[in-house]
Amino acid sequence: MEGKKFMWMLKKDLLSLWRHKPRLVSMFLFPIIMIVLFGYGMGGTIENVPIAVVDQSHGEMTDQTLMAVKNMSLFEVKNITSNVNLAKEMVNNGEVKAAIILPPNYDDTSTDQSKMVVLYLDSSDQIASQAIVPATQGLFSQLSAQIGAEKLASLEVQNTAMNPQSSSADGSGVANTTDNSTADSSGADSSISSNVNGIVNSINLQINRIYGDIAYIDFLVPAVLAMTVMMSCMMGMGQSIAGERETGELARLFMTPTSITTVVGGKIFSKLIIEIAKALILLAAAILLFGITINGNIFLAIGVLILGALTFVGFGIMISATTQTQEDYTQIVMPFTMPMMFVSGVFYPIETMPWIFQKIAYLFPLTYLNDAMRGVMIKGAGIGDIWIDLLVLLGFLVFFFVAGVIRFDRDV
Repeated sequence: MEGKKFMWMLKKDLLSLWRHKPRLVSMFLFPIIMIVLFGYGMGGTIENVPIAVVDQSHGEMTDQTLMAVKNMSLFEVKNITSNVNLAKEMVNNGEVKAAIILPPNYDDTSTDQSKMVVLYLDSSDQIASQAIVPATQGLFSQLSAQIGAEKLASLEVQNTAMNPQSSSADGSGVANTTDNSTADSSGADSSISSNVNGIVNSINLQINRIYGDIAYIDFLVPAVLAMTVMMSCMMGMGQSIAGERETGELARLFMTPTSITTVVGGKIFSKLIIEIAKALILLAAAILLFGITINGNIFLAIGVLILGALTFVGFGIMISATTQTQEDYTQIVMPFTMPMMFVSGVFYPIETMPWIFQKIAYLFPLTYLNDAMRGVMIKGAGIGDIWIDLLVLLGFLVFFFVAGVIRFDRDV
């Protein structure tokens, strides 16, 4: 008898799950997504970092350097130009992460003066910078050693030509030859000594970090603020709408002469006030505990967070519009929130991920919120610098709210 009851309970729970198709799909889809993210997206090596190269001279050494840079899997050369200002502007605008600027005398072998190569670096992406700097240093150290070896070989040839081994039949001739050889050898040694510095340091690398030395915590905090707003807003809307629908509070509310717009609007602004208060507390804690500095306008940073909060509140409304229970909402929303955390560049730069994840990242609003927050807090960007991020977030906001209101079912 108990066995039949046990089977009845099992059948009841399985049928209940079967009737909630979105929850069923999410339960199986979510672990697959997480395995894919951890297996392929996390902990990878940084590759295809976009850079520009400034070529101010032409010759064998320049060609060899360009070939070496192109053969490095770390770099993806977006532009080769002779215009230094253009390359720097590409770095400043975020089109590339760095510019390698070769000097005008790079191919001049007639002088022993060292060549000064400049690495103009976007240091706001701290993890990418950690990969770019040592790789570039290693590249030009290798090229410098190669130039030095070639110069030494050339000097040895010149020294041999200047001091030929000769002999004379008579003793005086031998003595004179020896004296001349000693003098020539002394002059050649002096010549070699004068070229030592040029040989040892044929190429010097100067690193210009346009935003100074950025610590990992500086890179992390803006995105953590954005991620916290996302998680809190989306999870909170599950309790606010789906939870109240499950307990019957929403149905009792709609028994009054209240429109959907009023209910949704009230929940939006109440949630917005709570989330902005949380974000401000987090921001103050980051400043006090970790010494984080906001290089841009603090009110602009707060405004970006408000826009992000509204966007994710809208996303939560869209998902909760037709869900019957809070559990349904949670199961449906998790396959969106967790991938956004890992793919949108919160903990690692997007360049560390396979190319398919890099493309997917730009389908998530958190990517644009992260970029805008880092732009304001690290780079000191203004509205004119982050307007594309703000416009995309505004587009997501309108889409989510329109879809949420259209799909909202007050009878569920």
